[in-house]
Amino acid sequence: MAETDGIVLIAGLGNPGPEYDRTRHNAGFWFVDALAQRHGGNFRQENKFAGQVCRVEIGGREVWLLKPQTFMNRSGQSVKLLATFYKLGAENLLVAHDEIDLPPGTVKLKRGGGHGGHNGLRDIFAHLGQNFLRLRIGVGHPGHKDQVVGYVLNRPTAGEQGAIDEAIERALDVMPEAIGGSLEKAMHRLHS
Repeated sequence: MAETDGIVLIAGLGNPGPEYDRTRHNAGFWFVDALAQRHGGNFRQENKFAGQVCRVEIGGREVWLLKPQTFMNRSGQSVKLLATFYKLGAENLLVAHDEIDLPPGTVKLKRGGGHGGHNGLRDIFAHLGQNFLRLRIGVGHPGHKDQVVGYVLNRPTAGEQGAIDEAIERALDVMPEAIGGSLEKAMHRLHS
């Protein structure tokens, strides 16, 4: 797979291990797990990429799904390993992550921008720059910046989880357009 157009790699951010599975910070993992399930993919550990990977076909395109197993603040290492191996640039990357500045049930696509204090994004910036597509999965905000770490490392309430799951479903529906280059169409469908 040489340099190519469109999204070829979708990285979901989270922390490995059962103690983190259902925490808000793992919303990116939830998204790529749902994407793999919808498109018949199964993740396998791939040590050369420091993550779990699978390949699926979405809208007629082959796409890599990646769950870095490096812990959140080292996510960029795993993403960079896979991107370098397949000669992919930031423009071929979509990163799905939890977003505290959006309420549960909200999901938005965005290209570029700052990291907003998100350590996973910060590490990807350090390795690949910031011109990648993002799927921002709203998990809500605890109300004060000093409470953010404890908040994202805890489970959402049942109501919040239901809203997040619905938002992920909506995002799954627009992935064929998003990765196929019809980003404006995907954003319009997702954001309206």
